[in-house]
Amino acid sequence: MKKLLWFRRDLRIEDSMLLTTKGEVLPLFIFDTNLLNTLEANDRRVSFIFERVLKLKADLKAIGLDLALFYGTPLEVFTYLKTLGFEEVYAAVDYDAYAKERDHAISSVLHFHALNDCYLFEPNEVLKKDGSPYLVFTPYYKACKQLYTQFHALKYVKADQSLSNFDYDVLWSIQNGIQKPLHIKLESLGFASLHVNILEPQKALEIFTCKIDAYEEKRDFLDADATSHLSVHLRFGTISIREVVRHLVALKKEGHPTEPFFRQLIFREFYAYLLYHFPKLAWENYKYSPPVSNDEEAYARFILAQTGYPLVDAAITELLETGLMHNRARMIVGSFFTKHLMLPWQKGEAFFAKHLLDYDASANVLSWQWCAGTGIDPQPYFRIFNPYAQSLKFDKEAHYIKRYLPLLRNVPSASLHNEAYLLHHSIAGYPKPIIAHESARKRFLASFD
Repeated sequence: MKKLLWFRRDLRIEDSMLLTTKGEVLPLFIFDTNLLNTLEANDRRVSFIFERVLKLKADLKAIGLDLALFYGTPLEVFTYLKTLGFEEVYAAVDYDAYAKERDHAISSVLHFHALNDCYLFEPNEVLKKDGSPYLVFTPYYKACKQLYTQFHALKYVKADQSLSNFDYDVLWSIQNGIQKPLHIKLESLGFASLHVNILEPQKALEIFTCKIDAYEEKRDFLDADATSHLSVHLRFGTISIREVVRHLVALKKEGHPTEPFFRQLIFREFYAYLLYHFPKLAWENYKYSPPVSNDEEAYARFILAQTGYPLVDAAITELLETGLMHNRARMIVGSFFTKHLMLPWQKGEAFFAKHLLDYDASANVLSWQWCAGTGIDPQPYFRIFNPYAQSLKFDKEAHYIKRYLPLLRNVPSASLHNEAYLLHHSIAGYPKPIIAHESARKRFLASFD
């Protein structure tokens, strides 16, 4: 029986569950037009994915396999492949609304095997005694630690496989039942080729090893470079979550403090778990509906990094220029968007979804719900980050701010944390704060009376 190995969130050959499938196989990747048609031609994620797909193709060739490339909707691609005698498809799990609808449609055409290759735990593996899902992170985390065994981080070894006969040297466009060969070029997809400066996953892991002792102390400091730089690789599976955990286990045996980072990995699991059990979280508030404004001018100033709050504008500039944003900055920006500007979190989530290189629906949605105070395990609605206090604490010398807002490089660092200075001094090319912090705080809290 010929089997289809559908790579999507697992773009690697090392420690791959897909490659444990025995028999005659056709590895494939689909450039999904349902998703691509919603993106702009200069979307850097498409460039990154295209480069990683070509690397995956080369890596598969090195072990006697190959990668068939398709351009179209998954349903059309698999409907076509069924006519060639394929009956089964294997793919890593994905829990966002589109992914679940897509996989359900594919399962009506071929026998679909979902593999838990993106996370350590299955969604129904970590449950309370009454069989219901956890709603708060700390009890979930404790349950994960109790359940965790070496088998959760087991390394998967390639099975004996033979390559199905197919033309692997072109990009197959499948549109309206018509098969058309295209050149394997990004331009064939209608996208511009952009350079994306991301460390290779093993290199990032190696560098992080040298930083892990200071991770808990420094990870919130915006200019410290204390984080792992693994988020993009975990998102697209260019490194296995199990490999990262095995690495942590080895470091722990050597006496290094690994728990703080392991906790962050379990946060990633928790958010995927919540979206699986409560899919409406992707668009609905869970706890309450906060007051919202439809101030288009405020939204426009936010997405253009023109709020007049240096840390917020630096973070948005980082996102627009690199496709990334420091995690502490994401929290501050999310709080500012939903509480200072009183804009709906769904709109902020969509903006991040458009620009984040490491965009993951569960992590993004649940993080925005946390910031807004509307989620299952939220920040309390009355807790409102003060962006000036945050920048003073986590970017005291304003290195992060000045890196992304060079027009502020001659402003004394202390002044960039001082609202009175920013309100009463004109800085060439930079706006005054869109709203005073205390005014914004009082306005938001008063709306609950």
